[in-house]
Amino acid sequence: MTDAQAVVLTIAGFDPSSGAGVTADIKTIAAHGCYGVACVTALTVQSTAGVKRVEAVDPGLIAETLEEIAKDVSIDAVHVGMLGSGKVVRAVAEFLAASGKAKLPNIVLDPVLRSSSGADLLEAAGSKLLIDKLIPLATVLTPNVDEAASLTGLKVSNIEEMRLAAGRLHEMGSAAVVVTGGHLDKAIDLLSFTTARGIEQEVFKTEKLHSNATHGTGCAFSTSMACHLALGRGLAEATLLAKTYVTAAIAAGRPLGRGNGPVNHLYRMNQQRRAVAVGSKDQDWTLRD
Repeated sequence: MTDAQAVVLTIAGFDPSSGAGVTADIKTIAAHGCYGVACVTALTVQSTAGVKRVEAVDPGLIAETLEEIAKDVSIDAVHVGMLGSGKVVRAVAEFLAASGKAKLPNIVLDPVLRSSSGADLLEAAGSKLLIDKLIPLATVLTPNVDEAASLTGLKVSNIEEMRLAAGRLHEMGSAAVVVTGGHLDKAIDLLSFTTARGIEQEVFKTEKLHSNATHGTGCAFSTSMACHLALGRGLAEATLLAKTYVTAAIAAGRPLGRGNGPVNHLYRMNQQRRAVAVGSKDQDWTLRD
């Protein structure tokens, strides 16, 4: 690692299948040429078939871990994913708020409330704390349409409803929001952010991919956003590049397990290996001590 390599901190749960959570985040961070450090917020019993159990980590241990990491390395962006309990939400919010004038930059909050298999990952009291304490601290909030609906109490099923939900989230303290619509018939994402002129919005569209390798798309998108912000890119460019990354990771995914398989976070490594194989076809290699 060089001094110039951006450091991205991910604060999230552990998924044994590595489709989502901290291990998936670390893969995503590495794929973007950044260096990942992590704080585990919860352990889960799950596979590609779904979540069976969630056990939140002691909030005191989380607070100590975050403080130790922040003292040791210069952090260029923070990704916040699954938190698992209201006590953990409070610990993370207190850590982020305690930095004061030296506030950690580029905080991307992915409000993970339920798993794709339907399991609750944060209780109602924890969701309220997330709204009250974490949303105002975030640089950008990245809910999918279901999470946006849960946070705002609004129906969110098309682009106009996404715009209304984004407006409500701004009222709740969010400076910038990306509502992701990968679950819709058309893969539409809406970026909404506040400026001196008021609220500005941009829409990003791609054709919907029909694939079974979609586990962890939200984690991959929000972590990719954090990486691009850490590398100095603006919100619109970071949104576009994160969407492009996730789309390619889904397209490159392969079946794994009994349920929805993970996206291929490291698809670029396969491309590089193929390029090396083609380029070295006629070369003579000699190993030396």
